Amino acid sequence: QVQLQESGPGLVKPSQTLSLTCTVSGGSITTNSYYTNWVRQPPGKGLEWMGAIDYSGSTYYSPSLKSRTSMSRDTSKNQFTLQLSSVTPEDTAVYYCARGRSLSEYDYWGQGTQVTVSS
Repeated sequence: QVQLQESGPGLVKPSQTLSLTCTVSGGSITTNSYYTNWVRQPPGKGLEWMGAIDYSGSTYYSPSLKSRTSMSRDTSKNQFTLQLSSVTPEDTAVYYCARGRSLSEYDYWGQGTQVTVSS
């Protein structure tokens, strides 16, 4: 059974860089055809896809966040990292990593981690 776990600071100051890690267990992140996506949900709003890394390491970013987003992976640790720069209070959300065979359909989700941007 594949499991995903997000981790990172729960509070980030405005203008700083948010950094989160997604640790995958029960399956390799290099398994053919799988994407690991980052999705967030601001309070009172719907899910927003932020981007993804596929099994080969190729990255895909939401056009609205591309200028501030960077995603990477560590295959030795079976982990993915999300970095979002120049954060504002509008980046306050629950952040999820989710795994699936596309950028929009997911088989497995992490439990999510709350990130608040505040001074």
